[in-house]
Amino acid sequence: MPNKFLLVVVSLFLSTGAIAQGIVKGFVKNLKNGEPALFVSVGLENTSIGGVTDMDGYFSLTKVPAGTYVFITKSTEFKEYRKTITVENGKVVNLNIELEENVNELGEIEISSDKSDQKNNVNVSVESIRLQDIKRIPSVGGQADLVQVLTTLPGFVSTGDQGGQIFIRGGSPVQNKVLLDGMIVYNPFHSIGLYSVFDSDIIANADIYTGGFGAQYGGRISSVMDISTKDGNKKETKGKIGFNPIGARALVEGPIVKQKEGTGGISYILSAKRSYLDQSSQQLYPYINDGAGLPFNYQDLYGKVSFVAQNGSKFNLFGFNFQDNVTSYQNLSSLGWTNTGFGGNFVVATSESPLLITGNFSRSEYGIALVEENVAPRSDTITSFNFGLDFKYAIGEDALTCGLDVVGFSTKFNSFNPLGVIIEQEQATTELNGYFSYKFNRKRFILEPGLRVQYYATLGVVSPEPRIGFKFKATERLRLKAAGGIYSQNLMATNSDRDVVNLFYGFLAGPENLQDEFVTPQNEVREVLNPLQRAYHYIAGFEFDITSEINLNVEGYFRDFTQVTNLNRNKLFPDNAENFFRPDVLRKDYIVESGWATGADIVLKYEKKTTYLNLVYSLGRVRRWDGFAWYDPVFDRRHNINFIAAEKFGKKRDWEVSVRWNLGSGLPFTQTQGFYQAPGGGGIASDYLNTNADQLTIQFGSLNGGRLPYYHRLDFNVRKDFKFKKAQLEVNVGATNMYNRENVFYIDRVTARRVDQLPILPTIGLDFSF
Repeated sequence: MPNKFLLVVVSLFLSTGAIAQGIVKGFVKNLKNGEPALFVSVGLENTSIGGVTDMDGYFSLTKVPAGTYVFITKSTEFKEYRKTITVENGKVVNLNIELEENVNELGEIEISSDKSDQKNNVNVSVESIRLQDIKRIPSVGGQADLVQVLTTLPGFVSTGDQGGQIFIRGGSPVQNKVLLDGMIVYNPFHSIGLYSVFDSDIIANADIYTGGFGAQYGGRISSVMDISTKDGNKKETKGKIGFNPIGARALVEGPIVKQKEGTGGISYILSAKRSYLDQSSQQLYPYINDGAGLPFNYQDLYGKVSFVAQNGSKFNLFGFNFQDNVTSYQNLSSLGWTNTGFGGNFVVATSESPLLITGNFSRSEYGIALVEENVAPRSDTITSFNFGLDFKYAIGEDALTCGLDVVGFSTKFNSFNPLGVIIEQEQATTELNGYFSYKFNRKRFILEPGLRVQYYATLGVVSPEPRIGFKFKATERLRLKAAGGIYSQNLMATNSDRDVVNLFYGFLAGPENLQDEFVTPQNEVREVLNPLQRAYHYIAGFEFDITSEINLNVEGYFRDFTQVTNLNRNKLFPDNAENFFRPDVLRKDYIVESGWATGADIVLKYEKKTTYLNLVYSLGRVRRWDGFAWYDPVFDRRHNINFIAAEKFGKKRDWEVSVRWNLGSGLPFTQTQGFYQAPGGGGIASDYLNTNADQLTIQFGSLNGGRLPYYHRLDFNVRKDFKFKKAQLEVNVGATNMYNRENVFYIDRVTARRVDQLPILPTIGLDFSF
């Protein structure tokens, strides 16, 4: 049924060749390297007809009356481009434009693509990140990384500098979908929690949706990170080598077949980075973990080949291998995971209509193994494939988008529950999904309704998920916005949301060993029909341009998690025939929970020429119900403040100073009320007054009833660029946690040993480009 619907829609698209007015469309590229020019404002001079290039540098202007116009582009990154064109009724003007890089300082051009994007798109709970945004944040260890930007965004909470994870507006990590060139990446962050698997120099753009995302995304109930990589330099060979206390990295890119004006080309890009932190930290930072240093190391490899046609259509092939290892962390003997994958994506621009077709296909495998002292080993593997096809048709300033995607994965899980009983589970599942959305862009408002239909084939469940986004242009400076939708997923993590630190991060499809009934907070018994996790998003806010350089963005949100699957920490009995009469919540390995998250995010941003200031305040509240009681999950941070400042200076603007200060209220934890000695093994007849106890048992307080102290940290960085004839040396000097704040991570309950977050880490990094 979804396929028939899609064919009908595409047929309607292709049958619109007899248009009453003309079309101007094409691709905009960087003259220097042939890469797509992203988010460039394009339009016809002295008219209201205009738009912005997308991730592929593509634009489409439809419903253009016949006549002669001056086509113009404006961007802070590129020089203005002007060309006289003639538009005829029923005809298409195809343009392939190469823009020269702009030597002016950022902010000197009045019309910016950011403001144009805000006025022409709903843009609720979304941030677009590019390389310059990553470099503005003081680098940890002298190495700029996407993670360091993510933790400054509104709604993001990190639970720690050593092994912490990222939570977004009350959603756990497994509820965040991460896409790399269309491929699903199941674990994008290394165990130390400070670095991602992505080399920042290969990232073209990363769109971060923290809620209310449109119908084109599904399969997760919290957020989406859609990351696109560069195609590689199509004009000449370039390279980069970097060293810092954390590790080393290298990148090379260039043409296989050079792209010339009016022709296509083939290019490649290769990236490698390797950490030696487990060795260097013992020498450079002997005061960490009593001289043991930081036991983390990783290796990330990525490669891509891009084939570009004369008309701008392109086909990409890529592959990666990401590895992570931890040795001797607390009671950990060894942990390691590997993620390998390959895939491709393509863009097809039809010559006689404003239809743009994009697609992707991929396969990947993620495996993790953990060996600890005195307990059985644990392991998990997920093998996955996904395929997607999307169609976008521009109609004036409106746009209709539809598509389908198929996701399949199999999991093999081997572990044990709190009673020491071995858990072995193998599953396979397939999801067939289709969607459509239509954007009405009018003078005073933008309305974008959509519908996504998720079909979980293995479960035999169809999940219709309506989505909607709305923006009201109240004045030239003030815009009101709102979004909402229904979301579902059939994937869960093998750890618990209650764990402060759990480096064993595996995955399961909807588990088999799940309760049949769930007691709601209203003390009503509800039947658990399937293992799907569900959430409802409600978001409202506004954007206000205080001046041309100062922007205020405010959003309030509420998330209703109607069903969340979690590891059962209340289990007391094995799930066997002897205990069949006991309640499910006392014998099943997994349980159903519900809950909600609410809060507000405020972002105040100032950007002019060489100065950048960004203040982010997030207010949040997260509650979970486990069938017995309400509790605060370990990522319930009520207050979180991030302040970022960056300033370029010097005659050639080749110096940059940046600082980041973060303040966060204390995270919840379960307090220890006391200890008691369990009786010996003689039963009721034993002499418990004179017999030694078998073990010391901890008496816990209420679940997450306590709060850790406030967290705060100041990071500082100075960067200097030394430019030579055909090369450049970039020197980064800085420090993480400059005033050496002792932020508590957790306290060992048995030994009462306190484990802190990272102390002061002075660093220097060198990057040589040629």
